[in-house]
Amino acid sequence: MENNPSENLKKLADKIQDIKTAMLVTAEEDGTLRARPMQTLKLEENTLWFLTGSNSSKSHEIKNESHVNLSFADESSKLYVSVSGIANVNRDPQKIDELWSEPFKAWFPEGKDDPNIAVIRVDITQAEYWDTPTSPVVHLIGYTKAVLTGQQYHPGDNEKINVQ
Repeated sequence: MENNPSENLKKLADKIQDIKTAMLVTAEEDGTLRARPMQTLKLEENTLWFLTGSNSSKSHEIKNESHVNLSFADESSKLYVSVSGIANVNRDPQKIDELWSEPFKAWFPEGKDDPNIAVIRVDITQAEYWDTPTSPVVHLIGYTKAVLTGQQYHPGDNEKINVQ
């Protein structure tokens, strides 16, 4: 695990840049965890940005408990990333304008000025990724080696990334 936050953030950005949907996990008041798909709109420095409804369940949950998790998965390349962070919801008109695109009009009929539109800002605290080979031959060789040597099979890379 490297201890260089800027290098770690670049590594994280490289891993998730092509994964457009994340599962956002929040906690309800009773501690129940909820996940829902969110379109990742921007990653800048150590912050991820999303648009949401200010009166949505996730907005209320974030206001009660700001610790969240985002899970990214690219099954075709066998890449999986878990991001932990601190979230907040606000109505910053400049950030809404920056993140806005016409397809969001389906959720916010009044456009960027819709009274329900808000942004979710997630400041990343740490992340972990699993990047495994996609080739069945590579998996078979690794599995066979593990069985023959008695050593545990470790396909691909796994690393915890600290960004602070």
